[in-house]
Amino acid sequence: MAERLKYGNTNTFYIPGNRGALLVDTDYAGTFGMFCKAIKKAGIRVSDIAFVLATHFHPDHMGLIPELTQLGVKLLLMDVQKDSVHYSDPIFLRDGIPFTPVDESEAIVISCEGSRKFLRDMDIRGEIVHTPSHSPDSVALILDDGDCFAGDLEPREYIEAYGENEPLKRDWENITSRGAKRIFFAHRPECLLE
Repeated sequence: MAERLKYGNTNTFYIPGNRGALLVDTDYAGTFGMFCKAIKKAGIRVSDIAFVLATHFHPDHMGLIPELTQLGVKLLLMDVQKDSVHYSDPIFLRDGIPFTPVDESEAIVISCEGSRKFLRDMDIRGEIVHTPSHSPDSVALILDDGDCFAGDLEPREYIEAYGENEPLKRDWENITSRGAKRIFFAHRPECLLE
């Protein structure tokens, strides 16, 4: 059962497994103290977290990855994300936010096709799929129970609002065809699909 951790602007999700938990998304750099308070309140220790997955590498989704990896959490990096790992570096610099760049040399890099086996080895039933309508490196985690952690994927009703947005339509077809029933967004309330 996933647990939502809210300590800033971005929902972070803690998904337990038998080899440690998977953390999906973090908040901005500089929010590590608030993160520590949130996990303490939830009865979670950093040592409980084996891997961290960013749904994409915008600053509000990956800001704590360097602190977490320095504490032993492994970055789970999808092969479709490799070119975007440092997307946020110039944004943090521009905004004067102290940060340490992600060291992807220690990351576990897998493909979306290989994600089901990787997750199964953690006793997490599901898969990670590429959902590039928001950004080229966006991915979503879909669990076999129907829970889908979709990051910044735009809601389905935006397909028509954007004039038949084909990339967004394809992403929704992709996740619904794989059994997504309850969508957890990074910045919106969860929604149930009919």
